[in-house]
Amino acid sequence: MELQVALLSGDGGRRIGSAADFGGWIVEQSAAELAEPFTFVVGMDGVLRLAPRRSEHVACAGGDMVLGAGEIGFMSEADRWAVSEVSNQSTGYCPDVSSWAEVARALDAVGLQRPSGFTHEVVFRRCPECQEHNIVREDDFVCVFCDSDLPAAWNVDPTV
Repeated sequence: MELQVALLSGDGGRRIGSAADFGGWIVEQSAAELAEPFTFVVGMDGVLRLAPRRSEHVACAGGDMVLGAGEIGFMSEADRWAVSEVSNQSTGYCPDVSSWAEVARALDAVGLQRPSGFTHEVVFRRCPECQEHNIVREDDFVCVFCDSDLPAAWNVDPTV
């Protein structure tokens, strides 16, 4: 799956392509930063990029298209870092829950222990009537802006 968005300027998040990259990045984080999730994207190259939570996903990606995006938290267990929580919560990209496969591949490439799926899934849909992006709650596929029915299948990418 390919997520697209208008290009915005930004330096991008830190590229984390290996365990060594992650090890160098994690030691730079303060206790306060580690207490909350980080912004992440998986670039079109399949590589994880991380930025502080207050960062926009599009800026973390340097304005590029991505394969996945969301928020991610880490915990140290037995002298090893692991993913404690991970979601697809990104209103900049509105990724489908099926983006988990790409996120899992990127985390595996870094050697991070991870859950078997998103710990919090967000369902995004674009309204075919008013074109607004919606977060679907409690399986209520109705647009909060115009009350139109939302499609069952992910349709946020404008090329879909």
